[in-house]
Amino acid sequence: MRIAMLSLHTSPLAPLGGRETGGMNVYVREVASHLASLGIEVDVFTRRSSTTDDEVQTFSDEAGTPGARGARARLVQITAGPKSRIEKEEMLPFAPAFADGVEAFRTREGLVYDVIYSHYWLSVQAGALLAERWDVPHAAMFHTLAEVKLRARTSESEPPERIAAERRLVAGLDRIVAATEHERRLLTQIYRVPASRVAVVPLGVDLDQFAPRPQAEARAALGMAPDERMVLAIGRIEPLKGFDILIRAIAQLSDRNKVVLSIIGGDERASRELDALRALAEELGVGDAVRLLGPRPHDALAMYYNAADVVAVPSFYESFGLVAVEAMASGVPVVASRVGGLASTVADGRTGYLIPWRCPEPFAEKIELLLRNEELRRALGQAAAERMRSYSWGEVARAVAAVLAGLTTEIAEDCTVVAGA
Repeated sequence: MRIAMLSLHTSPLAPLGGRETGGMNVYVREVASHLASLGIEVDVFTRRSSTTDDEVQTFSDEAGTPGARGARARLVQITAGPKSRIEKEEMLPFAPAFADGVEAFRTREGLVYDVIYSHYWLSVQAGALLAERWDVPHAAMFHTLAEVKLRARTSESEPPERIAAERRLVAGLDRIVAATEHERRLLTQIYRVPASRVAVVPLGVDLDQFAPRPQAEARAALGMAPDERMVLAIGRIEPLKGFDILIRAIAQLSDRNKVVLSIIGGDERASRELDALRALAEELGVGDAVRLLGPRPHDALAMYYNAADVVAVPSFYESFGLVAVEAMASGVPVVASRVGGLASTVADGRTGYLIPWRCPEPFAEKIELLLRNEELRRALGQAAAERMRSYSWGEVARAVAAVLAGLTTEIAEDCTVVAGA
């Protein structure tokens, strides 16, 4: 099986923490790499956003070596629009040019793809054009959906073109991959997608990279004081992530002695939101306790998880919640909003705490409980690491391969029936 995987608006090799980079980037990279280890050829297509990177890069594993039976996962950059970074809201007009570029690459290389696996609605738009040209099945993972985001936080705004496109595109897909049963319910209830066309495959975690390790060693490596009490948050710097709630929660702790809130994420395009968070911290008198660290490479995050006492995820919506999974795999309890996929991954009272209200008081209460009670913190962290052992990327890739292979089989059987008729 050869897969064309589309990630139009963001490259899976881009540094995390920027406006367009997060869990989806990790998902595409890890699934593609592990599919290659199963002997499946995977080409990941993304829009070229610079003039310097090679058109084709191999990333089947950290060493860039072939997977099983010589299969490789490759990143292919397609020229569609300017060869520079642009906002994803500006990319919709370039979807046809992106599809044309993928087709030109396929023709030049003499390749035949068996299935298309698109990520995010912009890729689905391009994938629909290619699926019609190639007459192959089209599967997709949306990662976030506009109407779901708007229901989660009423002050969010989404372009009407996206809302209309998602409504139209879900109807034409052969299969939608959802990260949780909760997401499948949303697709059936809001978008009227038949449940039979939605496959639930959870996201994964690199259990070698994210694992319990001595906190003292991690703190020494990061230059932290050994007696600091660290609350860690990671994600794109945007209102939907609720970091303002977390800063307010830190300000409400009855004992703030040596408490540090470290927030990883954000790039130059998030400067306005970062300034707002800094101003809020100063206004609440916790400016010295809040550290906005900017983006970090994904392979550097493990050290921060291991150094933390608590990881907080105060989002208004998360389709899965990869940060929570990585934290729990690292043996760190999580305090998270009871929304989206977080409600499925965090076991309330056993691996951390789920907060049903997006307000600072309950976050402060649970964070303070964990910071004060080392025995409880250790017990929840151990239970979290144990719970995450079944969330390996290898298992995720096998499940995705089964879904995609099933689609190619369905198409072949349908063609046989038509030919027989």
